[in-house]
Amino acid sequence: MTDPRRKSLGPGPTRRVTQLSDLCRSPGGARDRQLQRGEAVTTHDTQEGWTEITAQRDSYTGFLRTADLADLEAPTHRIAVRATHAYPEPEMKTHELVQFGFGSEVKVLDERHKFFETDAGFIPKPHLRPLDRPFQDPVTVAQIFFGTPYLWGGNSAFGLDCSALVQIACLACGIACPGDSDQQEAELGSPTTDLRRGDLVFWDGHVGWMVDEATLIHANAHHMATAYEPLEPAIKRIEAQGDGPVTACKRL
Repeated sequence: MTDPRRKSLGPGPTRRVTQLSDLCRSPGGARDRQLQRGEAVTTHDTQEGWTEITAQRDSYTGFLRTADLADLEAPTHRIAVRATHAYPEPEMKTHELVQFGFGSEVKVLDERHKFFETDAGFIPKPHLRPLDRPFQDPVTVAQIFFGTPYLWGGNSAFGLDCSALVQIACLACGIACPGDSDQQEAELGSPTTDLRRGDLVFWDGHVGWMVDEATLIHANAHHMATAYEPLEPAIKRIEAQGDGPVTACKRL
């Protein structure tokens, strides 16, 4: 059976996202995921201000606001801290143009003393990382999001859900990763029983990263945030609230 989140729509022009944008299941409908600045999408039909797209990161399909798409040049760097600002000049005291979250992508045009000039404005040098230098540890990336608010369907430093925490961390490390937890359980890693840092623990509709052999980090609705939680109490709490037992433990 074809996954409706990955339906084949045929080839179309590539465009890029200009700002954090909701990927909706229908024009103006419910949010399924989000895409960030610089992400490439294959575009299909446009109707009443909405464009049907396929996200090139994971083949997820849906509708984005047409106004959030443009013919941007291919990015060279990603935001490598939880959030940053782009400025109109290489000066931190100027009024910021826009805020970007971890994983947003920009094209560097020039280098100044403390800033890179990008196609989105001037961004502090320490906040950017070349796309050809992926992170090495997805859990380190996940830990950047500690305290981030929980947001159903969210995919950014301003709000995210459990599967987004897994996908963002994997993609930052150059690991292909689908967008939803059921897909992740089916496609990522191999089963394991001796849990260690970097392993994934799945429930029906939920997933978290192991920070060590006894501690989970996960974006969850109990804390309404990305939080650390001892694994055994988490297992008992999740089952007690009616969401069932652990369904899989996987090692990348």
